[in-house]
Amino acid sequence: MTARLHTLRNGVRLLHDPMPGLETMALSVMVEGGSRWEPADREGWSHLLEHMVFKGAGGRSAREMIEAIENAGAQINAATGHERTSFQVRALKDGLSLGMSVTSDLVFRPQLDAGDLEREKDVIGQEIAEAYDTPDDHVFQLVHERMFAGQPMGRPILGQVQTLAPATRETLEDWRKRLYAPERMIVSAAGAIDEAELMDLAEQWFEIEPPSGSTLRPEPASFVGGVAAEARSIEQANLVWAAPAFSTMDPDYFALRLFAEILGGGMASRLFQEAREIRGLAYSIDAWTDTYEDTGVLQIFAGAAAGKAKGLSTLVADELRRFAEEGATPAELDRAKAQLQASLFMAEESPLARAEISANRLLLYGRIPEAAEVRAEIDAVTLGDLRRVGERILAPRRAAAAVLGPRAALAAPDAFEKALLA
Repeated sequence: MTARLHTLRNGVRLLHDPMPGLETMALSVMVEGGSRWEPADREGWSHLLEHMVFKGAGGRSAREMIEAIENAGAQINAATGHERTSFQVRALKDGLSLGMSVTSDLVFRPQLDAGDLEREKDVIGQEIAEAYDTPDDHVFQLVHERMFAGQPMGRPILGQVQTLAPATRETLEDWRKRLYAPERMIVSAAGAIDEAELMDLAEQWFEIEPPSGSTLRPEPASFVGGVAAEARSIEQANLVWAAPAFSTMDPDYFALRLFAEILGGGMASRLFQEAREIRGLAYSIDAWTDTYEDTGVLQIFAGAAAGKAKGLSTLVADELRRFAEEGATPAELDRAKAQLQASLFMAEESPLARAEISANRLLLYGRIPEAAEVRAEIDAVTLGDLRRVGERILAPRRAAAAVLGPRAALAAPDAFEKALLA
């Protein structure tokens, strides 16, 4: 990574990451804050705010803003997660000025019109309904509610119609000031970027709002576990299995990533080979880790015929236990290291991915690890480290599982929990 860090007077951190030879650039304005920061009575407000800032900001209407972006050949997007909110612009190399002005308007000067707000609540209500109607979306919410029961991490990022209803222009503006605090904001630019121009534009557009002094912090998260089953008149069972893991900050972070890769990260993985190639229990099956600042989970997803869901759940639990207890082979570890390094470094060849990765690492670590450092940490993982990861995953004796599909599949989550924790 070649990113250089600057800090503005109000606490906004600025990353300049040039990529010579490109004709394009990318800009990410990332905020350390998302749905985890919401109290129960403001569930979904971070996502609602992200929608609302696009309804008009900095004197531009919603249409004028989008036309300015698209007339320049640029693209703009945004995303709200559990721990991050980000606004992204991709543009030709002369698009930095427009990108900086528009994203600054979005985070600091949205108009938050009351009429727009009521209409957007209805739109998000439709988005909530669409997520419910999409089986391979809704099943993840079911398992999240079990993994982190009674906690912000277990609540839907989209919120619920009844929690969005009380939001007003004034209360949403108050939430904006608390969530989009300059001292928790990073402006990250990668690609065809001139550092002097970036600094001038940052001082013009991102020093205008003073530090908030906000003490907003998320509640600690704790994996609870449990099972969920929901019957739907659909053809296939959608299944998610989960076990507690650990945070992005944990010394075993890369060992955990490699553990997931060996278990179900590709076509040569244990689960793909055993569940699909040998037994024909699922068309596709994947394992991965979701890691956060203070916790993490190992998750596995598959779609299966209803009559095979219970057997597949038992197989997944058995494979997870066997791997955790017996460890991996040297060949499996070498393959996983190659796959993980390739995925990380390929992503960093995209300006937008690079801008987002740098910003996220800076928020997590307070610095940006060099590529050689990341590679060395992955290379240093041993077979013994994988066994330790397996022991740590099984030690809490907790699991979560969810199924959404035909009634014949509803016993699958219990089968997973019983087989894993027996």
